[in-house]
Amino acid sequence: MASKGSSMSFSRKSYRLTSDAEKSRVTGIVHEKLLNDYLHRIFSSPEHAPPLALLRKPLNFQNLPEHLDQLLHVEDEDEESQGQAEGRLGPSTVVLDHTGGFEGLLLVDDDLLGVIGHSNFGTIRSTTCVYKGKWLYEVLISSQGLMQIGWCTISCRFNQEEGVGDTHNSYAYDGNRVRKWNVTTTNYGKVRAESPAARLPVSVLTGWAGTQVLCLPFCSRNGVSLGTAFENLSRGLGMAYFPAISLSFKESVAFNFGSRPLRYPFGKKSDPPRADLVRAQKLLGCFRAVLSVELDPVEGRLVEKDSSEWQLQGQPTVLLTLAHIFHRFAPLLRKVYLVEAVLVSFLRGVVEAGTPAQAQSVVRQVLDLLWLFMEDYEVQDCLKQLMMSLLRLYRFSPIVPDLGLQTHYLRLTIAILRHEKSRKFLLSNVLFDVLRSVVFFYIKSPLRVEEAGLQELIPTTWWPRRSSREGKDNKDVKDETAEERVRRRAYERGCQRLKKRIEVVEELQVQILKLLLNNKDDNGGEASRYIFLTKFRKFLQENASGRGNMPVLCPPEYMVCFLHRLISALRYYWDEYKASNPRASFSEEAYIPPQIFYNGKVDYFDLQRLGGLLSHLRKTLKDDLASKANILIDPLELQAATMDDLDEDEEPAPAAAQRPTQALAMGGVLPLPRPSWLSSPTLGRANRFLSTAAVSLMTPRRPLSTSEKVKVRTLSAEQRTREDIEGSHWNEGLLLGRPPEEPEQPLTENSLLEVLDGAVMMYSLSVHQQLGKMVGVSDDVNEYAMALRDTEDKLRRCPKRRKDILAELTKSQKVFSEKLDHLSRRLAWVHATVYSQEKMLDLYWLLRVCLRTIEHGDRTGSLFAFMPEFYVSVAINSYSALKNYFGPVHSMEELPGYEETLTRLAAILAKHFADTRIVGTDIRDSLMQALASYVCYPHSLRAVERIPEEQRVAMVRSLLAPYEQRPWAQTNWILVRLWRGCGFGYRYTRLPHLLKTKPEDANLPSLQKPCPSTLLQQHMAELLREGPDVAPSFLNSVLNQLNWAFSEFIGMIQEIQQAAERLERNFVDSRQLKVCATCFDLSVSLLRVLEMTVTLVPEILLDWTRPASEMLLRRLAQLLNQVLNRVTAERNLFDRVVTLRLPGLESVDHYPILVAVTGILVRLLVQGPASGTERATSVLLADPCFQLRSVCHLLGQPEPPAPGTALPAPDRKRFSLQSCEWNRVSVYLSGRPTPTHPALCSLQPTSEEDLCPICYAHPISAVFQPCGHKSCKACINQHLMNNKDCFFCKATIVSVEDWEKAASASTTTSSAA
Repeated sequence: MASKGSSMSFSRKSYRLTSDAEKSRVTGIVHEKLLNDYLHRIFSSPEHAPPLALLRKPLNFQNLPEHLDQLLHVEDEDEESQGQAEGRLGPSTVVLDHTGGFEGLLLVDDDLLGVIGHSNFGTIRSTTCVYKGKWLYEVLISSQGLMQIGWCTISCRFNQEEGVGDTHNSYAYDGNRVRKWNVTTTNYGKVRAESPAARLPVSVLTGWAGTQVLCLPFCSRNGVSLGTAFENLSRGLGMAYFPAISLSFKESVAFNFGSRPLRYPFGKKSDPPRADLVRAQKLLGCFRAVLSVELDPVEGRLVEKDSSEWQLQGQPTVLLTLAHIFHRFAPLLRKVYLVEAVLVSFLRGVVEAGTPAQAQSVVRQVLDLLWLFMEDYEVQDCLKQLMMSLLRLYRFSPIVPDLGLQTHYLRLTIAILRHEKSRKFLLSNVLFDVLRSVVFFYIKSPLRVEEAGLQELIPTTWWPRRSSREGKDNKDVKDETAEERVRRRAYERGCQRLKKRIEVVEELQVQILKLLLNNKDDNGGEASRYIFLTKFRKFLQENASGRGNMPVLCPPEYMVCFLHRLISALRYYWDEYKASNPRASFSEEAYIPPQIFYNGKVDYFDLQRLGGLLSHLRKTLKDDLASKANILIDPLELQAATMDDLDEDEEPAPAAAQRPTQALAMGGVLPLPRPSWLSSPTLGRANRFLSTAAVSLMTPRRPLSTSEKVKVRTLSAEQRTREDIEGSHWNEGLLLGRPPEEPEQPLTENSLLEVLDGAVMMYSLSVHQQLGKMVGVSDDVNEYAMALRDTEDKLRRCPKRRKDILAELTKSQKVFSEKLDHLSRRLAWVHATVYSQEKMLDLYWLLRVCLRTIEHGDRTGSLFAFMPEFYVSVAINSYSALKNYFGPVHSMEELPGYEETLTRLAAILAKHFADTRIVGTDIRDSLMQALASYVCYPHSLRAVERIPEEQRVAMVRSLLAPYEQRPWAQTNWILVRLWRGCGFGYRYTRLPHLLKTKPEDANLPSLQKPCPSTLLQQHMAELLREGPDVAPSFLNSVLNQLNWAFSEFIGMIQEIQQAAERLERNFVDSRQLKVCATCFDLSVSLLRVLEMTVTLVPEILLDWTRPASEMLLRRLAQLLNQVLNRVTAERNLFDRVVTLRLPGLESVDHYPILVAVTGILVRLLVQGPASGTERATSVLLADPCFQLRSVCHLLGQPEPPAPGTALPAPDRKRFSLQSCEWNRVSVYLSGRPTPTHPALCSLQPTSEEDLCPICYAHPISAVFQPCGHKSCKACINQHLMNNKDCFFCKATIVSVEDWEKAASASTTTSSAA
């Protein structure tokens, strides 16, 4: 078989081992003495000298097999293998029982030896049990949480609370808590961190010996046994013990039952397969001798050479020698234990001993010989076991200061993958199918700071005095002392040392991906890049479809590292292509062309599109596809998709086979038959309709004119070829269906576009979520730093005579300092691996890619609906990550093109938050919330103001659309932020009554300083003036929502008050409190929007020549009076609930709602023109709901007590707006004539139950039929003008009857009609 990767290739058949007579004298290749010397040099045994008779006998290829048999003979092999099988029950190969021997949710590795917990306390046991003899197994621990490792019987029953060691006949050890478990628990062992060699990974050897359980946890190779943990174990019929473990969520371990060499072997209890191991080591020695010796037939001598300089020259003597070696070596290299113990050790020694070039030369030669002298199935098994061993060794390598072990394993992996034939085999069959190869791109965090040697690497710790996620705080640098400055600089130098060591590992990981993305190794087969694309797409599909099913997900911490390495490799090849193709673009200008989203070439699985389901879009937009992209959707495909929507079952093959054949191209001459793979029963809905189009089968091999259309059909990713992706002379590949708005010149290779698309999808799947979780380390630092400062302040204030308090404070100070030292070093690791400047640039590049992609997709008009939703979500989330997660070490303001990027994102948010092409509720809400957050910060608000005026006006026009047409709460929040800082008493960051409390997160958008936009306010005023219908429709919708929100709020506080007054102990539902507070906040924000509207455009209410102005003013006056009556009356419901100060209702207070109402009154009654203020005053005073006591409450004047009630306490704190610019209002009202309206002279009723629940101003005087609800006549008459449904139950009102509390019968009735 041909061997690729070497300078020569040889046929294995030419060097078969044979003893035929015609081949008896092979010594003619070289003379007999030289051959004898050569073979003795290769097959000598340094441990056992050969007999003298054998030395006297010349060694040749005839007697070489006999010599090898003697060399490889191992005694007592049968007894050894027989003794190992006694005392155990079960399969000879021991793995974890993933079929029935588990409890809870667990993620088991493909080799059935590694396990990760995905539930509260999951348990799993092995497939083999023991009942006598001495046995042990090893567990490699890669996390430091809760886990109990030991033995159990098959009768043990576990659950999410009880695991191994919590039941009878189960025994466990927990090295983290340093305890042993058997129903009860006692101390046992030593704390791991106290070990002087704690930098090495923790490995627990647990042994079973007859009636004893031994636990042997090692922190170093010279670890000492902890001794017997349990004695007098139950024995007898049915008492066989299984290795087992219970572990909590996210804890990770790997078992070793003897299939691999033990990390820390312990005496004779860990006997390896000695016979095979001895043979493999001897054969490896012979093989190494071949690599270090060269024949010189001219001079007739042996020449010693370095193995890195050895070359296979085609000499028959060397080839036959290697054939004899591999004839016996090949079967051994298929065994896992021998691959790891012999081959991996040999290759690792090669990598550690020489330079990368020398190591690569030796590894290449070794792989060439493996493929040459071993059968395909043998070398494939060997490579599979080799990569599995490397993956496990890398995953569980200890974190040493120089990361040397990770570096060596990655270099060995690179050397293997540089071999073309091996790389393609591993990529096609192993890396994504058997292994979770993403582990190779992950740099795990150390379990403890001491483990990674961070104390020596970062001897001086430091933490910021205050932290802001918005960016660097210059005040910190100015206010820090000289000592703090020295500590900070020393800490930063230590962080740089750590970062440089991590960058070495990251560069090796990028090299691996560069090898996998190589597209120039297509000699005699498919290039590596296209194999990678197929596997990568399958990887994305598994993670996209498993977001609700945790066990199939790749861990998000792995995805973060994988994404950054993939971006580095992708940009390398992108710019490399640009260097050789000047018409292409640089990676800085990268984006995804919009035709990829609708031509069916890339499979997006079941991910949502902006316009909805793909099947719906293809049916509704088929005409646009034909006119803009020259693409026709096959009617049979549409029919199949429709049937799939109705029935998810797979289509039977006979039914699909009966379909008529269809033409593939409208411009073609002859119709082509339907491909057989489209009728395959194995292709379900996703693969038949949503996967990649088969361009090679459907695109005509001639140029298409503008009038010709192409029918697209789908093809699974596994069946695509390079031509289907890259295209050919008459085939555009992935870029089929280019719209006229797109340029003709290529951006880069089409395959790189698909890799970029996958990178964007990866960020959407789990990367953003993980970035948010890692911020918790920084938050912990801030909390402990604040606690330390508080403790130090208490120490300074504490009197010296109180030595007991001083001792406690000093102890607390020491604890906080030690914790901060640990967290600051851990934070340095997190910043170097997750939040470094390079990682920030990667995310920034991804953000700009998404922005360009959205901009180009927007130009295609209706076809924009085909874009997957995750492009918009990644644009929003990546900006949020850059702004919130990387500070204060790195600031987004330092990034190149920061202002331009902010403006482009602002333009996208402003245009698409109300885009009718986007139909998904979740993505529309995300756009709305992103825009609302965007206008909360000065930098991003200025970016909104920099977008073109036409887009700004369109955005404000969308904000002013009637609220009933969209989610109005978010829209109202945007308008409020544009006004905050300009309203009456609206310049606060936090409510005055909450200033003494600590906010949960000071970085929330709602807690930012006011930054109003006068420019956008001006646009709003112009739009409200321009049309007769804009202002009335907008104000009516605001007033309707205000009426609803405040009514809901009043109803909820009634329920809360009733629950609080019950004698029995009860608790108010926290969700109800949250909804109540939300309704109150919405009421306040709607009032602020009304204040902004009245301030900017007062004429829409005061100029009665405009249509509907008088009606709007009367509606506004009615609502304002209702709010004032509910809030200002003393001893009322609102006042009592505020006094309770329930958790969750902190924002509910008099101030925010009363100053909002006051702002509207000030603008209407004081600051308007004379004619307008007269009208406003007359409408306000004429409203039936007006109460003079409300104005007195605002002025801080005491209210006359109701009959039969006591005077209020003189020292009671009263609410007053005297300090809030109310003097002008009071002077204005005092000069007005007092109306004779009875409401001004009436006193508040003695009972709140008698008040109208709508206006809270008049007594109840009407009852609705048939539902029986009540209100005052003024409210129901106003309501029946527009609606005949009851306020409360929404039942149709048939009639309204008079109602008096003391009356025994109703009076006359009036029809609601």
